[in-house]
Formats: sequence, C-alpha cells, structure tokens
Amino acid sequence: MYIKKILWIVAILGLVVMGWFSYRIYDALFTPNTRFSEEQVYVHIPTGADFSQVYEQISPLLEDPESFAAVARQKKYSVNIKPGRYAIERGMNNNTLVNVLRSRNAPLMVSFNNQETLPELAGRIAAQIEADSLELLAAFRDTEFLEAQNLDLRNAIVLYLPNSYEFFWNTSAEEFRDRMKREYERFWTEERVKQAESQGLTPTEATTLASIVHKETAKVDERPRVAGVYLNRLRRNMLLQADPTVIYAIKEQTGDHDTIIKRVLYKDLALDSPYNTYKYAGLPPGPIAMPDISAIKAVLQPEKHDYLYFVADVENFGYHKFAKTLSQHNRNKAQYVRWINEQNIKR
Repeated sequence: MYIKKILWIVAILGLVVMGWFSYRIYDALFTPNTRFSEEQVYVHIPTGADFSQVYEQISPLLEDPESFAAVARQKKYSVNIKPGRYAIERGMNNNTLVNVLRSRNAPLMVSFNNQETLPELAGRIAAQIEADSLELLAAFRDTEFLEAQNLDLRNAIVLYLPNSYEFFWNTSAEEFRDRMKREYERFWTEERVKQAESQGLTPTEATTLASIVHKETAKVDERPRVAGVYLNRLRRNMLLQADPTVIYAIKEQTGDHDTIIKRVLYKDLALDSPYNTYKYAGLPPGPIAMPDISAIKAVLQPEKHDYLYFVADVENFGYHKFAKTLSQHNRNKAQYVRWINEQNIKR
C-alpha cells in the first residue's frame, strides 16, 4: 500500500511537471509578445545578418525577447536568417513572429521621378532599398552593361522611367538596374519605336528630346505643342535654342546640380558645352533630366502645327505663347523680358 501511494505521488508530480512544461511551451509559442502601440511596424534584416543582429533589432519591440530567442532556436530560425523587410503586427506571438521572419519578406513601392543625374537617382533609390548609393551608382555606370545596351554615361539615364515599382527591400544594386532595363524594354513596344521613327528619332533620342520638353513646361496638356516646336526646328535644321539645356550645361560645368537658375543670361548662350543647344545643332548627347511618361508620349505624338518659337506667357502663368514667325516671337519675348525685369530676377 505504501509503495502504491509513493507511485501515485510520483505520477501526479510527473503530470504536474509535464503540465508546467507544456504550459511554458504553449506560453512561449502562443502568448502575444509585442509591446508597441502601432498596428504594424517593420524590421529590416540586412543581407548577411546573424541572429544577434536580428535579436538586437527586434528586442525593443517585444515584451519578452528571451522567449522569442528560445522559440527562434527551437524552430532553427537562428541559424537560417533571411534578409528582407518584415511586417510585425501588434499582438503577434513568438511562433507567428518566427514564421513571419522566416518566409514573409514584405515588398514595398519604390518611387522616383525627375532626377537630373545618375548620382541623384542613386541617392533617391538608396533611401528606399538596402543597396547604398555607391553600389547603385557603380551598377548604373557599369561600362560592360552600358555597352550591351548601346548606351554611355551621358545617356544611361534613359533606362530609368519615372514611376512607382514594387521591390523587395533587400534588392541589390544590380537587381534594381536590371529590373529597370526590363521595364524600359517593356515600355518601348514596337508601336512606340515606330512612333519615334516617324519623328526621325530613336528611343534614346526621343527620351532626350522629352527631357527638354519636360523641363520647358510642367503643363502636361501643353507638352505635345512644345514637342511639336522642337521637332519642327529639327526638321528645318534650326538650332533648338532650349534654355533648359543651357541651364544643364551651367550645372555640368560647375558640378552643382542643386543650384536654382531662373534666368538664362546672354553670356550663358556662349558657353562651350555639347548641351548648349544655342551653340550646337541637334539634340544634346543625352537627357538633361529624367522625363516623365507624359513628356515622352508628347514627343511620340506631338501636336502638328507650324510654330517655331515660344516664350513664357506672363498672362497665363505656367503656359507659353507660341509664334510662327520671328517678328511675332520677338513681340511676345519683349513682353516677357519686361515682366522678368519688373520682378528683379537677375539669375
């Protein structure tokens, strides 16, 4: 009888211990373990990170970091870290947390527009994905890659069409560049290539002209008319005489693309630069900015007219006055010059 009692006590104690361990396991796995007030936060796990880096980043978000670490080791996550951007929701338990970090890399929308240079683009993208600006710039400027696309450093920016694109945060510089190349090829359909050819342009030339149109007017509805002026000039072998190209030439010469130039001076027109379309005929050697899609479409489908000149319309700000003859243009220009002098705009 005495032995039976002992056995019963041992059995009961065993069940209690097993229950306690079961509860501890259940608690570690399934009890909510977050301590932030937002509905959702993101953690960014760098490429090549080990578990100590993950633990350091996620610990401030957890009520009990140690229980998370225990579950991560039990589920073998601690030796199989996946880089990426992961959404952690309020109230998640350790089991779900590990599952998320193991397999639910969350994409994000990467946006860019209107950058004038590859370094500016690299900086813009580096603020949104893991690759840093130096890695991105090296990928953009890779000579072998550019030669394969029949491009060079002066026109390489044509590959990057302004828009919002879905990427994983841990996208590499080369992966970003190659994706942009595919998007560029997808945009330049056979129909669009033929539209460019009908204007006497290649896709690269069309993008270069579109960059000038983009800089000349922010009004999307006016861009086909402005594009028509420049195409008329090209067909007549006239100088484009586009002020934005002179501004770009000044920035290239000074190395300062952040400077703001509101007025082009007569002395600027003599600047010796292939981007100065007052001095050199035809298109500049590459885009002076990253044109948006509306500017490219304006070049591919320009307004048909006989205008050869235009100047800012001081009676309808943002738009321009167009002229077919130089005498008419000079009258329009005189009105603009009077206005800009009244505003005391020197540069």
